[in-house]
This record gives sequence, C-alpha cells and structure tokens, in this order.
Amino acid sequence: MSQNDLTKIAKFLAKHHVLTLATSDGLELSACNLFYAYDAQRVSFVVASSDDTTHIKNISKNSSVAGTVVLETKTVAKIEGVQFRGEFLEAKDEDLKRLYFKTFPYALAMNPKLWQIKVDYFKLTDNTLGFGKKIIWQASFL
Repeated sequence: MSQNDLTKIAKFLAKHHVLTLATSDGLELSACNLFYAYDAQRVSFVVASSDDTTHIKNISKNSSVAGTVVLETKTVAKIEGVQFRGEFLEAKDEDLKRLYFKTFPYALAMNPKLWQIKVDYFKLTDNTLGFGKKIIWQASFL
C-alpha cells in the first residue's frame, strides 16, 4: 500500500465518470449508477442525487457503501476495474462542490444535492500490468 498505488488508482478513475454504488438499509440491498468526480487529495468521489432515491434513503440508515468503476471490454488482457468501500456523506466542502460542477457544468442548472463518498478501501484489478494483477489500498486510519 503505497502512495504510488493510490496514484495508479486515481489515474484509472480519471479516465471514467460513472460508478456503480451498492447500499443497504440493513435489510434490503440496492444498486445504482452515478456520475462522479474524483478528488484524489481527499480520496473521495463526489456525486449528485436527490433525497427521494432508494440509495439516499438507505444511507440515512447505513452510511457504509461499496461500489465499482470498470472498463467495459471483452479483451481479457485489457480488463481494468476498481472496487471500493467507504462512507457516504453530504458534501459540505466547497472544493468538492467546485470539482463536481467543473466536471459536469451542465449540472449547475439542476442545482443538485451533492454527496461525498469518502473511500477507505480500493482494490484495482489491472490486467494491463499482468494477468490478475491486483493493487490494494486501505486508509491508514482503519
């Protein structure tokens, strides 16, 4: 687990913009896709979502989430993807909000509620580095 590993993960995330998010209220599971901006300094995704969605209702009961970002390919040697775990919080940091609207300027017109997924675990699978190559990063505060 090095800063270099986290940099590789951030480079992969910079090439994509949709994540799949899994949430649970403790009883039921839910999955959804969200557009994201990634803040490498805060090791956080920024997403927009409204309070009436299932995943937001779930995080009001259980803020722990998991998800993925993947490169869709049929070529085994090109498979890349990230799995993550973290905490889903309301985005209060103005820098996070600026990042989201810089990434998705058209979203300003919708005035969405923004959320932060503070990541504490990443697993990058990158077959371009060798078949089945995995890079795991875990926050030091765990």
